[in-house]
Amino acid sequence: MKLYYAPGACSLSPHIALIEAGMPYDLVKVNTKTKQFDGGGDFLAVNAKGYVPVLELDDGQRLTEGPAIVQYLADRKPESGLAPKPGTLERVRVQEWLNFTTSEIHKTFSPLFGADTPEDYKEIARKKLRGRFDWLSKEIKDREFLVGNHYTVADGYLFTVLGWTDHVGLKLADWPVLKAWHGRIAQRPAVQKALKEEGLIK
Repeated sequence: MKLYYAPGACSLSPHIALIEAGMPYDLVKVNTKTKQFDGGGDFLAVNAKGYVPVLELDDGQRLTEGPAIVQYLADRKPESGLAPKPGTLERVRVQEWLNFTTSEIHKTFSPLFGADTPEDYKEIARKKLRGRFDWLSKEIKDREFLVGNHYTVADGYLFTVLGWTDHVGLKLADWPVLKAWHGRIAQRPAVQKALKEEGLIK
């Protein structure tokens, strides 16, 4: 399989999932501004939506949208425990967290990275994130992981987006529960490997 990614972007979540699942993969680095990928090539020909992640399967088919990709990877390696069995309440809880993260956290961050986003709108987005972070802090204060007593792909996705906080005029340290949770997930060997492969840590 081949993962098209941009360092630190939401593609970090499936990157982590690939490592957690012990699946072989190749990485293709994408410049999301120029829409070109390393080695030369038009990324828009790979994904006309113009953003990462894209997971290219061995038969040439391509999957987009991070929450869908990580569930696919989890199902390819059910023994990894990255997602509970389909049809169980625990699986729906993982999907619940993936949907919350993508719609309420991830998408709220998006305008904060836009150079043409008016500053007053950015402050509205920051205010919404603060509210979501307040709720998150209460929700996970007594949890090691989001669902049950072990790591799932939902943890990897929330870890990824919380990592953007300090780059957009907010400080994750203002939410000690989230800061501590993020720090614990960061120490997982698979997470450390993904961060190193993307050049985010040495």
